[in-house]
Amino acid sequence: MKLPLTRIHLGAARVAMDLTDGSERGEYVSQDYILKALGRPMRSVNLMYCYYPLDKTFPVRARHAFADRSVAFQWDYPYDDYFPYTGGLNGSRNGEVFRQMQDIRRHGQDVTLTLTCDPHVPDEHLIAIAEDLKPYGRLMLRLNHEATGRWFSFNKRASYKEVADFFVHASEVIRAHAPNVQTIICIGGIEDPDSTEMVCEQEFACTLPAADLWSVDKYMALHWGWPYDIAKHGGRSFRRDTVQNVYDLTKRSYRRFTELNGGQPKPMLMSEFNADGDVTGPYEQCDMVDGFFRMLKADPENWLSGINFYQFRDRGRLGLETEDPSDPENGFPQPVMQTFKNWLTDDMFLPQITAGSEVTLPVKLRWGGAEDAEGLAVMLHFEGNPHFCELHFSDDGNYMIELNGRWFYKAPHTRMVDLMPTFFEQPVREPCDMQLRLFAPPASGRNETGQDGDLLNCYTVIKKLPEIRIEYAPVEASRD
Repeated sequence: MKLPLTRIHLGAARVAMDLTDGSERGEYVSQDYILKALGRPMRSVNLMYCYYPLDKTFPVRARHAFADRSVAFQWDYPYDDYFPYTGGLNGSRNGEVFRQMQDIRRHGQDVTLTLTCDPHVPDEHLIAIAEDLKPYGRLMLRLNHEATGRWFSFNKRASYKEVADFFVHASEVIRAHAPNVQTIICIGGIEDPDSTEMVCEQEFACTLPAADLWSVDKYMALHWGWPYDIAKHGGRSFRRDTVQNVYDLTKRSYRRFTELNGGQPKPMLMSEFNADGDVTGPYEQCDMVDGFFRMLKADPENWLSGINFYQFRDRGRLGLETEDPSDPENGFPQPVMQTFKNWLTDDMFLPQITAGSEVTLPVKLRWGGAEDAEGLAVMLHFEGNPHFCELHFSDDGNYMIELNGRWFYKAPHTRMVDLMPTFFEQPVREPCDMQLRLFAPPASGRNETGQDGDLLNCYTVIKKLPEIRIEYAPVEASRD
């Protein structure tokens, strides 16, 4: 039977949900693993890298380059202990950062690149970075984040004014060479409940018009002394705030940013968000994360564009998983994992999928990013809970597939996708119809920039649908 096909559009959620994957506190985890764990892709995945090419030891990671140095604080190295960005001037585009960006985009997600950078690099370095990032579509670049702090190396090498001026200039240079890249300014915002001004307002007001997006990093609890001490009663290397206070200060920061930008708003992000389990323990961590999301959902003002949860797997207690110290390739899911998953299916965080006209094959689909993509939908009927539900492909397409709220990835070489996990979590109780949805992000993770100079979109022609197998009984019934 020929099933009617509908063109559909994937758009933005009310609030985008992003996720950090890898940092000074944890290694990168493959997107296949994360998709299976969470059941849906994120809007964007954030990577944490540093670029200090003028230093003699770079690009050796700081912890290795200065292994003989006595360190009592995470940021005591001469440059930041993030993964070294190995692109840039005289760099290579075959490094780990590029493989990770490709992995993220193949799985239907956008990239956020957090990059701490020496503010004294000449423009040739910025132009090279822009050229590196040009094939990666709607990419967000968070350059020199937490810029009103004093812990990162770039703040130790330059004044606040110099750091702010560097951000403004770098944004102009990168935008001129890679207009697909949006820059994020990440600063302290309003941190004192009794103040009406943001931290370092005089120096950093100039960054607000220069950035495409605004952001703050807000932890409801944080143990910044990790891993060099343990958070214990009476200690001074951690703190805890209230959910209400963090919410209010973040919203007030957005309003102040808007005032300083002449009343013109821009998208506002929480570029790092969590409550540190080192301080709260695993159960109050869940309560605080849940409480913040509840507060956001109840707010009638749509002022927040996106939240980045920091992070998927952590060596401390800032992750949905904690890295297994005896087997670093694996992690232990924490209770906050289930809290996070529960909210991932809330309407507030779900991308909007809208139906268009009926179409016939072949169909050309456009992938513009996680908030702007064309796909196909076909309606399936289920008499009850299936014993088998699977797709059999004869093509080499790279697809993201959604059924009943759960997403699946089909790599180009894959021939069968088993959809049964969606029914393990949500069994069919009575006859119903469900849409099977398919999108086609770039198989290489890169856009083909040679096609009419289009840096934002890539295209895939769908010539044939997969065979759909649905059965309601075992292949052979029991003889007992």
